[in-house]
Amino acid sequence: MRSFEISGPVYPEDNYIVERTEELSDFVHRLEKGRYVVLFAPRQTGKTTFFRLALKTLAADMYLPIQLDFQSANNLEPSEFYEGVYEDICEEIEKFFQNGGIPMPEGLTQFLDETEIVNHRSMRRFFRRFSSLLEQHANGQKVVLIIDEFDGIPRTVLSDFLYTLRHIYISGRTRCPHSVGIVGVKSITQLNYDRSISPFNIQDEFKLPNFTLEQVQELILQYTDEVGQPFIPEVIESIHKQTAGQPVLVNRFAQILTQEMDIPKSERITMEHFSEAHGQLLRERPTHVEHLVTNIRKNRQFETLLMKIAAYDDGVAFNLYNPLMRELATYGVIAEGADGLCEIINPIYHYCIIQAFKPVVNGLEQDYFSESNSDGFQDYLTVDGQIQMLALLDNFRDFIARSGFKILQVPETPQEYVGQHLLFAYLDQFVQIVGGTMYLEVQTGRGRMDIIILHNHQKYIVETKIWSGAGRYQAGKTQLAAYVKLEKAVAGYYIVFDHRSSAEARTETETLDGDLTIRSYIIPVIQERPSTG
Repeated sequence: MRSFEISGPVYPEDNYIVERTEELSDFVHRLEKGRYVVLFAPRQTGKTTFFRLALKTLAADMYLPIQLDFQSANNLEPSEFYEGVYEDICEEIEKFFQNGGIPMPEGLTQFLDETEIVNHRSMRRFFRRFSSLLEQHANGQKVVLIIDEFDGIPRTVLSDFLYTLRHIYISGRTRCPHSVGIVGVKSITQLNYDRSISPFNIQDEFKLPNFTLEQVQELILQYTDEVGQPFIPEVIESIHKQTAGQPVLVNRFAQILTQEMDIPKSERITMEHFSEAHGQLLRERPTHVEHLVTNIRKNRQFETLLMKIAAYDDGVAFNLYNPLMRELATYGVIAEGADGLCEIINPIYHYCIIQAFKPVVNGLEQDYFSESNSDGFQDYLTVDGQIQMLALLDNFRDFIARSGFKILQVPETPQEYVGQHLLFAYLDQFVQIVGGTMYLEVQTGRGRMDIIILHNHQKYIVETKIWSGAGRYQAGKTQLAAYVKLEKAVAGYYIVFDHRSSAEARTETETLDGDLTIRSYIIPVIQERPSTG
């Protein structure tokens, strides 16, 4: 039986796989046309699997693929680098003839034995002579060169290496390599460390998108067809919504549900199963998420930018000339939306980002409860185990008022977003104590943050924003009501943090769309500094 894979390249004979038929056709067409294609995408998005599938579709009697990998080349001296490139090229050529079941022509064998690559000039000569020998001793196959992990190339050879590829490309229609695929995380522009080389302006950029909903359905249907265990449609839709189709996260969800939760194969996989798997995934912090969090914690400015993208209705214009945005895009955290504004890629990343920047101790935990509270967070559960959301959120409102100016003294937290951080920390601690699950929904990638709490088979929706005017405050209620109805809940909770000096606290309960209850809070954040006189 095949399985879902998250640790490396995916093989159709061993793993469930998304064929990406349209993307493969486009990529292969570019290689056949002789393009020098660059494919840059964040780590663990399926790049290696993708280009290997692409090479398999190339006709062996017309194309000779050569695959190189620069992942471990970064610290090599130029001579060592080119020596390694030559050895890898020779191995790939030998493999091509072995896989075809034919002996390598003697002329090619002699050429490889007597030739060496020691620098960029000898590399160009090698390919020119190799092309002539293919015409003489083989079928005149066109060489397709694919370089994986290109951003591992030593800085000392980058400029000359790219100039050599450019020289070959503009030398004419008949050239060797015929086409090139450069695969990596950083773009050519980002690799231009000293800004001394001209842009690699011959490149044909190719974007490898995340899985669509249809592709996630295709992936999981392979499992159902093979094993007989169905997923209810809502589970597949929720997997796609939470991951935005990020390949490793999609496969990890499926892996937990089908291999680790011991769900009888005779049972359907339901939303209850999804919620349990979701909680496990958020707790375990997959390797690529850990890598992502490590990168964004290097700079506290990332937090300010990410929170601004998520919290303000106006959004932030996507601009790759901005170094912070460029780095976050490289890590796969943000992307450009259809309207040209920044969007956080998926809710799981957003959740992990907030956890990463949340202080371990905010110093205000002792103020969570009033003196009348006798049992901490347990006071907000009914006898039959249901959450008393009104009381829980009323207490949060009162906690902010009790804490006063101290909320602006939470360590390493931008004052502009302290309200969201404190709410997240408060609810996070609550669900841990009562045994619930909490995650985020990012509906538009900006302007709102929806917190979903699951407990005892009930779903509770809390939306939080920063005040940006009375009109948008009212519009937010309507948006929340539509979302609550979509999620088949009966109530929504709307918390707006108001940073104006004239802000006034307000609590409202309204019925919208006939039977939906919306509880709204406007919570002032700028508190008067206590007198020192």
